[in-house]
Amino acid sequence: MNGLSSAARRVREHARSIVQLELELALTEVKRKASALAAGIGLAAGAALFGFFALAFGLAAAAAGIATELPVWAALLVVFGGLLLLAGILGAVGAALLSRGKLVPEKAIEEARLTTEALRNGHRD
Repeated sequence: MNGLSSAARRVREHARSIVQLELELALTEVKRKASALAAGIGLAAGAALFGFFALAFGLAAAAAGIATELPVWAALLVVFGGLLLLAGILGAVGAALLSRGKLVPEKAIEEARLTTEALRNGHRD
């Protein structure tokens, strides 16, 4: 009976170690993904700021150019319509990209599933 309780204790300790390692894997994976996401957000924000200023100057130049042929109010209305169309397209593409992003530790979940399956079936790899 002593050998059985010793074996049960070792199995419990190994299972606890496996669970701890899987939790560490999940945490590491989420941290890596969050870090990449944060860097991407920071770079996108910087690009958006410079893009905003470039766009403002470009739109002012476009409106001034159109105003040579049309009244100023009509030139501004043309530029407004173009901006509205562009905003709609960018918003739709951005929403589609955001819906695909997720912070799920896929590798850790798969590893946990495989470990659970192996423990249930009693296989050793």
